[in-house]
Amino acid sequence: MPQRRAITGRSQEPRARFAEELRLLRDQRGLSLRALADLAGWDASLFGKMERGQTLAGPEVVMALDTFYATTDKLLTLWELAKADTAQFRERYRQYMALEAEAAVLWQYSVTMVPGLLQTAAYATEALAAGGLRGQELEQQVSARLGRRAVLDAEDPPSFRAILSEAVLRNSLPDTQAWCEQLEHLVEMGERPNISIYVLPFGFGLHAIVNTDLMLMRMPDGRAVAYVENDVRGELIEERSKVESLHRAYDDLRDLVLSTAESRTFILRMLEERPCEPLT
Repeated sequence: MPQRRAITGRSQEPRARFAEELRLLRDQRGLSLRALADLAGWDASLFGKMERGQTLAGPEVVMALDTFYATTDKLLTLWELAKADTAQFRERYRQYMALEAEAAVLWQYSVTMVPGLLQTAAYATEALAAGGLRGQELEQQVSARLGRRAVLDAEDPPSFRAILSEAVLRNSLPDTQAWCEQLEHLVEMGERPNISIYVLPFGFGLHAIVNTDLMLMRMPDGRAVAYVENDVRGELIEERSKVESLHRAYDDLRDLVLSTAESRTFILRMLEERPCEPLT
């Protein structure tokens, strides 16, 4: 039997630990996702999303895998821990949403996806569906995400600065027209006096937050707060020294980006590469 890998770093997080165990068990059996689906009786795409941490699935799926792998209730225990951790994540996310709605200044860095405040309905739907949401829950979450944009439409909106890695603009939607509308929306939002959009092109080297989505918020009372997020976890940071460290990393990143005018040209050039109708 292959030697079990040490549990270190990110795999200590309950959701990531659960996904890692699923991958490890399948690797030990030498099975593909399709073969596992045929043997265990569930869809291969569901197992793939579980192993990537995109969904936890329901307890009946996890119990079926416990039975298939003869792991007693080990996977179910890990699932329960991950489920509890997800509830904590949602509470932290709600706290972040409340702070975002009140902030006077918002500074964002996005690694691979358009920031929620700048997403169109079609983009939000695709992004949330990719995370495993379906049906009524998907509709509710899309509505909630679009509702966040109201902060930018207020009479006295916050100053919003968004740095987009080029990967954000390369991860296009399958629907060409929907993707064109998202790019056009970025251009239009960047023309607002309170919004600045910058592009960080490929080839500018590594930096301190290369794999981390970051939102820095300056509250009306002068307090600074940060929210960092990756594929499996989000964290609200209020400790002053940590927030200041993230501010320095963000400032260093700003030295690498294109200007707002150059960024606008960059996005327009991507529109020209697509069979899109011209901006009206």
